[in-house]
Amino acid sequence: MSEEEMIDEFPEEDEEKLPFAKAEVVRLMKENLDDDKMIRERVKVEMNKFLGEVLKNVCKQLNDYPYTTIEYEMLKESTYPYTNIERINQEKERILLHLEAIKADCNALAMDVQKTLKLKDVVEEDKFASFTASMEEEEEE
Repeated sequence: MSEEEMIDEFPEEDEEKLPFAKAEVVRLMKENLDDDKMIRERVKVEMNKFLGEVLKNVCKQLNDYPYTTIEYEMLKESTYPYTNIERINQEKERILLHLEAIKADCNALAMDVQKTLKLKDVVEEDKFASFTASMEEEEEE
């Protein structure tokens, strides 16, 4: 698909609806992508929309504060999910591993309980069997 076809894919009208200047978003993308990467027009538009949604979500959180002036600490707290995604994913992974360990412990305990109960059942069955046998012997006499 040629550059002209990609531009035709999204008419100029859509650019007016974008939250940020398209050229600036594309410049930032190219700055952070490998030199051999080509960016489709739809990706440029969707990245722009995505960044606008992130901004809206952060502003919604900032609106939750009862203060009329937005301070830097409030911004840091509101952007935390976006700026610390790597640490959040590491914490998620750590929690999942811990839950797996707990699950393994629970399974081991369950097996121990089942073994213990089976041993008691066997012992009780043996006692019952010997009691029944002795009762039958008494009846025969």
